[in-house]
Amino acid sequence: MQYDEDDWSTILNNHPIFSRSSGPTDPLFDETSFELSTNTLPKFTQLDPEDDSLAPSGRRQTMVIKDAELIVAVGKELRVSALGDAKFNKGSKSYKLLHTPNIQFEIHQLALNPSGQLLAIAGAFQVAVVVLPRPGFTRLVPTKVDCKSIQVGQYYHASTSAAPIVKIEWHPWGDAGSTLMVMTVDGKLREYDISVDTEEPQQIISFVPEKKSRSFMANDVSEREVASFTLGRGKADWGPLTMYAAMKSGDVYAICPYMPQNASIPSSYIHSLECFVAAKKEYLIQSTSPDTRSLSTTYDYQHKYVSALLKQFPPGTVFPASSRSVSVHPPNTVRYPPLRQGPFLLQPSPRNLDGSEGGDATDIIYVAFSHEVEGETERLGVVLLSYQDGKVDVCLDVEKVEAQWEHKQHSNADLSPMLAVYESIDLGLVSSLSGLQLLDLLQGNHPVFHADPIYDDTVYLYHAFGVHALHLDKLLYSLATALRGEGLDSSLAASLDSQEQTEVQPIVTTFSVERRVSNPVIAVALPNDVYLTYSIFILTSSMRVVSFTLNLRSDVLQSRPADLLTDKEEIAVEPLLKQIEGPPIYVSLLGDKPFETPAIFSRPSGLPSIPRLALPGSQTPKEFRLTPDTLRYLGQTVERFTAQIHDVQLAYREVRARSALQEQEYRRQQEKSGDMEDLISQLEGPRRDKTDERLEKVQAAQSVLMSRLSKTLHALIKEASPELSEHEMGWFDELKRMKGEVIGAGRYDESSLLARVRLLEREFNRLMPHLNARREKESKRMRILYEQNQRLGVSQAFELGKQFSQEESRIRNMQRELSNLASKLEVSLGRPPSLLANPSK
Repeated sequence: MQYDEDDWSTILNNHPIFSRSSGPTDPLFDETSFELSTNTLPKFTQLDPEDDSLAPSGRRQTMVIKDAELIVAVGKELRVSALGDAKFNKGSKSYKLLHTPNIQFEIHQLALNPSGQLLAIAGAFQVAVVVLPRPGFTRLVPTKVDCKSIQVGQYYHASTSAAPIVKIEWHPWGDAGSTLMVMTVDGKLREYDISVDTEEPQQIISFVPEKKSRSFMANDVSEREVASFTLGRGKADWGPLTMYAAMKSGDVYAICPYMPQNASIPSSYIHSLECFVAAKKEYLIQSTSPDTRSLSTTYDYQHKYVSALLKQFPPGTVFPASSRSVSVHPPNTVRYPPLRQGPFLLQPSPRNLDGSEGGDATDIIYVAFSHEVEGETERLGVVLLSYQDGKVDVCLDVEKVEAQWEHKQHSNADLSPMLAVYESIDLGLVSSLSGLQLLDLLQGNHPVFHADPIYDDTVYLYHAFGVHALHLDKLLYSLATALRGEGLDSSLAASLDSQEQTEVQPIVTTFSVERRVSNPVIAVALPNDVYLTYSIFILTSSMRVVSFTLNLRSDVLQSRPADLLTDKEEIAVEPLLKQIEGPPIYVSLLGDKPFETPAIFSRPSGLPSIPRLALPGSQTPKEFRLTPDTLRYLGQTVERFTAQIHDVQLAYREVRARSALQEQEYRRQQEKSGDMEDLISQLEGPRRDKTDERLEKVQAAQSVLMSRLSKTLHALIKEASPELSEHEMGWFDELKRMKGEVIGAGRYDESSLLARVRLLEREFNRLMPHLNARREKESKRMRILYEQNQRLGVSQAFELGKQFSQEESRIRNMQRELSNLASKLEVSLGRPPSLLANPSK
């Protein structure tokens, strides 16, 4: 059976795993509780610890994909279903319930640990961890799978006075993948090691300083509430040990260094970090600037920190070597806590959207350009900040954060770190809602980033009104090209003038113009499994799933600019034939550059060009109501479709013209090929015979000329010196005499040097085995004698030394005679065994 033509949206349509939970018994419970409208807006903006409403407010991620299994949280339930069974067994659609009696709260977030064995669950105020069953076990049980679930930090997260949970995330370098990070709105980041203790955090990091008693701070409330956090990235710097946090006011702070209490870090990274710190310290020593001298304490602490990490390596670890994970703990060599760096200066200041009064920041993500290009720009960092009004600030991490501590010599007046604001993206939410007088709905909007698991330069942003895809590849490539240029300032300025921007593509919209409500997107998941197609799953609050099959990039090198090619890739191929100067003999009609497919026909990512409308099927009215808003929406939609149809027609004409041009060029090349075949046949026929005859005549004439030249040369020699001189005759006689001495008068002449050398060689080969045997015997005897008497007497040592000196002198005399004889005969001999055994003598 063939199911390739079916997408996941059709396969998962009406799947029971997306049905509503049967738990709520409230008579007021209906589908409108899950919608964002003017009536339900207070439930999205107000948070009650005693009553967790059904409104999908705040950060939501209620769907994850583990291998080929889909895990969905519905209310307080966890459901799992095999995607392979749903695709190939289309007749039966079912799911299994993960029985977790300890979870008695509405599930807002799901996070799968790196090993895929633990699932972190977060509600508005509580956190739990579920131990997932092994792969394939869910097929063995009928409807319910008993799973072990553990409450995490009940003292901190289960009380009525607990701070709301902002985000949960597993640390990628946690030992055994059991390090869970929980951020609350009060700025406390608590680190739990599930394999050690689930109640008490291993570390607590604060991004909001404690208010001092008897002090007054006029800060805004949003400046002391955390919106989200993210981990930095890097290869040979402090990026992976940096934690970034975004406040609701838009301020960004960083704490470095931060690592789990029980960490498993690649050894290559720590060695690279050691080289980075050593280079910084060496530069500081050579510099005479007073600004750099003030950093000596910080670099000393960094060196102590990295040295303490290296001391935790197992014995025998060398560098360079194959990288492997090493279990380490945060060093205690620096007694001061890490410094909270910030707020970051955003330069230039981000612009506000037209028609918007601004909004709270909702999420932050750190994206690194990890293309396999050698050089300093291979880890170009980009920080993305999202806001409620649909604004996304794209900031370049031009000044990398380094480890700093709150030591006494640190001054609060030091310069704050900086992020270069490259652009501010407008998702178009303000413009679409302003015409409907629904700007207040933005208060319930909470955009969330979701990184692509395969391509680092692609980020998905889902919110209360749909999903947008952000493609940073062109932007990152242009910046990398500029930074790798010879003239740094000019190349960078040219790159900035080229206005390469982030490609923003809306893929799903959930806003109903007719009903003036929206179903927020509550989950986005991308499978990273070889048995599943590369696709994206989008789940709305109405439990409708939308999926798109994405395209894998076939050849990365073709999409890279030529300036990014390294020297190893630039292989110069010399042409077989040198080109004739002047205009080319044949000019193609197609030109030098290859044909580029029109953008309307090329969908490199596989996402739709027009966002798909995802509305709940049950809420679709039977009769269509025509209102000014619906007319305006239909007009805009028709306008977009008309523009797209017009672009398709233009692209079709362009492709047809190109096709006709290629056909014409093909006919020209056929004619030219026929002419070349005729020319080749002429060259192989009569013209070749004529050429062969001419070559034979030339060879005969050359032979005659060579004979004449030889006769002329002999005549000139005879005229110049008719007889040999006395010196020449004496030299030839001496050569004959030397030849007789070396070779001899005959074959059996024993007095010749050649015969004597052969005799000497035979004697040498005959004596050497006896000498070697005697030497081994003597060494064995000396070893036994040494073992019996480790110390000899003075007289014994004197006699042995005297005997050894005599033998050594005899051997050296024999070696000297052999060497003199060999030098006279110009024969090379190998080094004697004694010299080979002891080259220093």
